Amino acid sequence: MKNLRYTTLTFLLTVLLTVGAYSQAQETSVNESDVKIEKKEKKKKKKKKKRKKTKLPKIDLTHWKVTLPVAGENGKPIEIGPPEIHNFANIEVAKPYMYIDSTKGAIVFHSMPTNSKTRNTKYTRSELREQMVPGENNINWTFKQGGYMKGKLAMEETTKDSNGKYHRTIIMQIHGRLTNEQRDLIGEDDNNAPPILKIYWDQGKVRVKTKVLKNLDASYEELLHEDAWGDDDGFNFKEDVGFRKFTLEVKISEGKMVIILNGSEYKVYKGIHMEKWGVFENYFKAGNYFQSRDKGAYSKIKYYELEVKH
Repeated sequence: MKNLRYTTLTFLLTVLLTVGAYSQAQETSVNESDVKIEKKEKKKKKKKKKRKKTKLPKIDLTHWKVTLPVAGENGKPIEIGPPEIHNFANIEVAKPYMYIDSTKGAIVFHSMPTNSKTRNTKYTRSELREQMVPGENNINWTFKQGGYMKGKLAMEETTKDSNGKYHRTIIMQIHGRLTNEQRDLIGEDDNNAPPILKIYWDQGKVRVKTKVLKNLDASYEELLHEDAWGDDDGFNFKEDVGFRKFTLEVKISEGKMVIILNGSEYKVYKGIHMEKWGVFENYFKAGNYFQSRDKGAYSKIKYYELEVKH
């Protein structure tokens, strides 16, 4: 009888241990399976996040050409216009000076002193020039016709001079242009006219410069000469944009020019000087027109958005 009880207890104990081990094995198997599924889900989420980080700038280059701070075979700065400019990211000569930052969704304009300078200046540029008709420089606009440019941009990087001050650069312009008839009237050999607007990144501030007429009684022909116009004292917006992203708007109408920083600060130009400027044609410019010849100096401007309307 004792042997029967012992045998029965031994059998029950064996069954219990077997069931426990089986349950534990099943639980371990389930837990390992859950961990594998969880890891796969995390990997999927990481891949999705990586995909989302790739961004493209909101800039249509159809009506722009770029001037690069590098000379071509003729010694003049290399320019890339439409339709080739749409493929600038794959053009070898452009890659160091105009390229896409796909993590920020911006076009970077990189400029530094080189031997490649445009006429009438000692500075170099990686800068866009508006073309109302793609590929055509001879069709531009007047203040009477009006224009609007808006950009979202930031100074990414710039060097300092020997006094510890940041090098400055021009980030937007409105450049004047003589028609062929005006050029011939005053005996010039090109169509160049002064820029009515220069907007600088200067020590973290946005600085605006414009032109003023020296003689308010100047004749039509006299107005067309570059030396008829002088520089104003300039204007600094109060906000310190530093290296942060900011928005600039330029609104042009007959006899009036308005510059707006971040939708809150305004500078308005109107009156006799703007009215007299109406004799010229104009075009917008945007990018990095670097204002230093210091050895080793450079700056990088990022444009996230850029639009023009007429």
